[in-house]
Amino acid sequence: MKIAIYAIAMLLAVALPLVVIYFRAKHGKRGKAPLIANLCGFFGILAVGCIFCFTQSAEAATATATTAAAASDGLAKGLGYIGAALAVGLAGIGGGIAVGASSSAALGAISENDSIFGKSLIFVGLAEGIALYGLLIAFMIISSL
Repeated sequence: MKIAIYAIAMLLAVALPLVVIYFRAKHGKRGKAPLIANLCGFFGILAVGCIFCFTQSAEAATATATTAAAASDGLAKGLGYIGAALAVGLAGIGGGIAVGASSSAALGAISENDSIFGKSLIFVGLAEGIALYGLLIAFMIISSL
């Protein structure tokens, strides 16, 4: 039952600000504040759901010490997987932003001088390396679990 309540709350946290953004855009207003509220609400409810739904309940506190150790191990594994996902996701977003900026500048430079192609390709490749570093960090996190 708790999971259904959290699922409905997450759905409302995503849907309601999007409706507000739609109506504000329809009337010619900016939707930056409702979009920020949408992101904060979604990730806040996601964090609360991860903490309260995917951990042991208070009734399990009366169990033996091995059960408590297993529960903390499960929480550590879950947070490790979340950390690995964040490493890949945020590094991918950062790499995409860096490639977008460097490749557009490289195309502009190549259009003016064709001999710069090799140098500009190196900068685009360095920007792509950011995403690979995030993937390597995720592999290191997962291998330690």
